Amino acid sequence: MKVTAIISDELIEEVKKLSKGKNITEAITIALKEWTAQKKIRQLNQMVRDEPLEFNTGFSAGELRQINRTGN
Repeated sequence: MKVTAIISDELIEEVKKLSKGKNITEAITIALKEWTAQKKIRQLNQMVRDEPLEFNTGFSAGELRQINRTGN
């Protein structure tokens, strides 16, 4: 997708430097992917904060490991 955007030269240079992208397109792509990943992590953290994970009654990490190792 082609995009025209007005972004300050200073911000572009900082993104290029921090992302180590070969050119502006690669640098912005790296930055957007990292930003998106961070947003998803924040959303997941919020979901866990709102509704914490709970172990089932009788949960055993050892039993689960054994199931994973044997496939049973």
